[in-house]
Amino acid sequence: MAENEQAISTAQMPAAVGVGDTVASSCHGTAPPAVSVSDQQDSPRFSAPQDFTAEQTTQPYPRSPRLIRKANQTARPSAEVLSRLLEELQAERSRTEAHLQSLKKRSADLSSSAEAMKQQICERFESMRQALQKDEQEVLDSVEQDRRETAGRLSRVLKDWAQHLNQVQKNIASTKRALEQAGKEGVTDYSGDLSCHKKEGTAEEEIKMNEDRFQRLLKLLRNISKDLQAQLQRKTFLLDSLGVQIDKQTAHRQIAVAGDGRGMCLSAEPQPAPELPPQFDRVYCALGSVAVATGRHYWEVDVRSCSAWAVGAAYGCIERKGREKGAKLGRNRHSWCVELCDGRLSAWHNDRHVACRTGGHGPPRKVGVLLDYQRGRLAFYDGRSMKLLQEFSAALTPVFDRMHHQFTAPVLPAFRFFKPQGRQLGPDRMEICDLRV
Repeated sequence: MAENEQAISTAQMPAAVGVGDTVASSCHGTAPPAVSVSDQQDSPRFSAPQDFTAEQTTQPYPRSPRLIRKANQTARPSAEVLSRLLEELQAERSRTEAHLQSLKKRSADLSSSAEAMKQQICERFESMRQALQKDEQEVLDSVEQDRRETAGRLSRVLKDWAQHLNQVQKNIASTKRALEQAGKEGVTDYSGDLSCHKKEGTAEEEIKMNEDRFQRLLKLLRNISKDLQAQLQRKTFLLDSLGVQIDKQTAHRQIAVAGDGRGMCLSAEPQPAPELPPQFDRVYCALGSVAVATGRHYWEVDVRSCSAWAVGAAYGCIERKGREKGAKLGRNRHSWCVELCDGRLSAWHNDRHVACRTGGHGPPRKVGVLLDYQRGRLAFYDGRSMKLLQEFSAALTPVFDRMHHQFTAPVLPAFRFFKPQGRQLGPDRMEICDLRV
């Protein structure tokens, strides 16, 4: 009985199996060999062989044939897959080569296009230089012609006086001879001219180059030079011209907007239209229809037919209702302007202002507005002379609030009429200039 219990106990004890044996049994589906009790006592349990390698590692349970096939397919793509991949790679190579050729062609075309542009620009400037040189030569020729004519008149006068000098010298000689004879035997014969004095005529004083004409010429050339410099500067601005139109929904009811959206007139009677939420209800203001949120833009406003006006720019959040400063251009943090009021030209922002210098030419007939959004720069110019009236920027206008000179929202063109003092409204008019080239 005791021997049977010992046998059963021995059969139920786990056998010490090496890792290599486990791999063999797992792969081939055979049971591990039996190990005697004496062998268990002589060797430590679960001891690993000394030549253990990573290739002998396996899952604790055998893999199914399906998983094995899937693993083999993943590790070893078929010839069909490789062939399809090769075709895709060759197509990608062809596409990349074609794109590189296209980029190289664009690069070559870019250089040739730039050279063609430079050539055309040089031709335009050369044409202007030739016109200037031609005009310069004509002006110089006119001065030379005046000199020749004046020199001819002086030459005739010089010849007349030279003849007079010759006659005087002859008279002197005759007089000397007469004196010599008078000391000996008295004056018997005197052939000299007793009335030899020649008076200087007033016509001689008038023989000179036309100084008055020359001074007028210098003034004209100076004005042409100023206009040319102004036009060259304006040319740069016109390349960034913005097609501004008035947003009729923002215009005060007494501002009549033209059909093309560029002209507006302050009328005595309100327009027959319902009041809208974006509309100014107390201040005679209007905003442009295009908001600027990037880039550099320029527009001009003709104010010659308006006695009191303001031209500027504003954020869309400017107040539209009421007569407080929040709805008036330049009297808040959301707007900037140059204005003519009571005959004084001034620039306003954040309810602060500075006087604008006009150089003694009076208020401008056109106001140019240059907005450089990225640089936080807003500048106002006399649209004819291109003289800078005022610039708003953090660097140049410390009197104004600096924090507003990196723009924080889209900017709209803005316009305002002032109510005339001592007379009825109208017919004040402003018009946005058409700057299309």
